[in-house]
Amino acid sequence: MREELSKLEEETGRPDFWENSQKAQQTLQKLSEVKEKVEKFDQLQSKKEDLEVLIELAQEGEDGELTEELRSNLKQFRKQLESFELESILNGEDDPKDAILTIHAGAGGTEAQDWAEMLLRMYMRWLEKKGFEYQVMDIQEGEGAGIKSATLEVKGKYAYGYLKAEAGVHRLVRISPFDANHRRHTSFASVFVYPQAQENIDIEINPKDLRIDTYRASGAGGQHVNKTSSAVRITHIPTGIVVQCQSERSQHMNRENALKILRARLYQKKLEEEREKRSEIEKSKKKIEWGSQIRSYVFHPYNMVKDHRTGVETGNVQAVMDGELDEFINAYLMSHKGK
Repeated sequence: MREELSKLEEETGRPDFWENSQKAQQTLQKLSEVKEKVEKFDQLQSKKEDLEVLIELAQEGEDGELTEELRSNLKQFRKQLESFELESILNGEDDPKDAILTIHAGAGGTEAQDWAEMLLRMYMRWLEKKGFEYQVMDIQEGEGAGIKSATLEVKGKYAYGYLKAEAGVHRLVRISPFDANHRRHTSFASVFVYPQAQENIDIEINPKDLRIDTYRASGAGGQHVNKTSSAVRITHIPTGIVVQCQSERSQHMNRENALKILRARLYQKKLEEEREKRSEIEKSKKKIEWGSQIRSYVFHPYNMVKDHRTGVETGNVQAVMDGELDEFINAYLMSHKGK
């Protein structure tokens, strides 16, 4: 880490450093990230030394207050150490970036749409707990209940790095509240996560390649969306990618947000194409399709949430639905350490 810091500092001091301004900005951003990691490591090292002294003092006497202080400090240190370890794992080029998260209801009508809305709430709760900022950029209301799809813009350090662990199919098993016969139903929803493409990333969008349609926002909207008649749908003709936004009252703002989503989608596509060329994507990318769920949420006949990639499970379903996702996300990231 210190060696990398020295190399970056040396690079920024070169006379020709600013000849390529885009590369220079990327280097400065990387320098800032590495500096922050070094500072955190030094703080942890200092905390470790303080704890060693505290342990020695606790061993010398029988001071209950000192022992309690040691326990508290050790618990705090363990959390800080785990957080630092995770951030060290998140060393991919896109990991520190903001993210675009989308949720799509699977087949099954009202059941699947209700499940998609439950997932949206779950992620909102998790984002709030983690201190990430988020904005609902688009939401398509379901017919009768739930949502057909939703798109969130998530801002915060390592937003993409953490959320990439959630990409895949999520499966729900429960007694349906919409079934008069109280039968058990299985529903699916898919989650996609894209790194936010930065302005200095070369993603060229030719206006001639875009078909832009405006339409009146449908659905009640409720707490999720402002009522608006300025919804925007953009089709990128060369790739067939379609994005839409109806969260703002202004057609101009909806257009800008839709272009932001499109930019992230095109950036992700570019990354995947590059990985395919290196034959790496087949080793690391799990296909998102029905039947290949990454996690199951069982409400009946027992309570359990299980991640099929890591084996992590819990019986506290309500806590998970209230945003307690760290155990699943952290286990996934740890299992992909060095990959």
